[in-house]
Amino acid sequence: MNIGPYALANNVFVAPMAGVTDRPFRQLCKKLGAGYAVSEMVTSRRDLWNSLKTSRRANHEGEVAPIAVQIAGTDAQMMADAAAYNVDRGAQIIDINMGCPAKKVCNKWAGSALMQDEPLALQIVEAVVAACVPHGVPVTLKMRTGWCQSHKNALTLARAFESAGVQMVTVHGRTREQGYKGVAEYDTIAAVKAALRIPVVANGDIDSPEKAHEVLACTGADAVMIGRAAQGRPWIFREIAHFLATGTHLAPPLVAEVQRLLMDHLLDHYALYGEFTGVRTARKHIGWYVRSLPGGEDFRARMNLIEDGSAQLQAVNDFFEALGARMDRIPASEGGAHCVVSEYNNNEDKEEASA
Repeated sequence: MNIGPYALANNVFVAPMAGVTDRPFRQLCKKLGAGYAVSEMVTSRRDLWNSLKTSRRANHEGEVAPIAVQIAGTDAQMMADAAAYNVDRGAQIIDINMGCPAKKVCNKWAGSALMQDEPLALQIVEAVVAACVPHGVPVTLKMRTGWCQSHKNALTLARAFESAGVQMVTVHGRTREQGYKGVAEYDTIAAVKAALRIPVVANGDIDSPEKAHEVLACTGADAVMIGRAAQGRPWIFREIAHFLATGTHLAPPLVAEVQRLLMDHLLDHYALYGEFTGVRTARKHIGWYVRSLPGGEDFRARMNLIEDGSAQLQAVNDFFEALGARMDRIPASEGGAHCVVSEYNNNEDKEEASA
């Protein structure tokens, strides 16, 4: 499939997750089979653009194209300026955040809170599209099914956004009110797909090759987007892509391969954040990698006390060396629930707030 002029490798995407989908993680996911990845959200507030957090998020050195950046905010002109700012720094696709349910984003009427104000949501889309069109940069958008059960307006908004020039829409199958609780429903995504001519991406509770296949079948969506299921399991993208293409499963990765992947991930992570911040922010990634492995919880407790990069690398290396002496492959992950239409669910991209 394509987004504007960009042909994507496949239809298995990485969801934008603040504090997670930084450049090292996106690069790793693409290496392991993701056809597309969207950055952490970048604020539209000009006074924060020179902050260390935003400068890191706007750093795309060596990133594999297409480079997609998600922006968040509540003012149409500020969002247009944020789009131009990120295009100047290498963004090839701009994604508008209307899906984040985090309180500190929604309390400022950004993220999914924008779905409550349809005129403002459309003004923002029109302004961002106008800022991007002269540069040939496609605009996409991620949203929820609505603000609450009694106000599910994703279909109405999706039609308006398509008319305004948005070239792809991603829908998470929950309302903002649900957060990440319950079970994602896919009826709304199916309705959006049936009404639009542009690509529609299904998001929410997709955590296995079988679930990806079922969601694509029951929604008619063009692609699936994976969030939390990829944390500590970035090879899920090649597993899903392989299953969708062949109907067969890949073998779980070798312990030695995961050891190399994690060590390379940590080095790339330190290079972006520096040792002090890098060691501390890497702890969550390491914890996700080992959480389901024998001895993983005890190791994580010990590892969280390490404050030195070399010591952290050595501890991770020793853990996987010992694990490799006991088993050849990482234990296979159990798939999620079956595709359930007309119900609600959980398990996607927990976008922590950052706008």
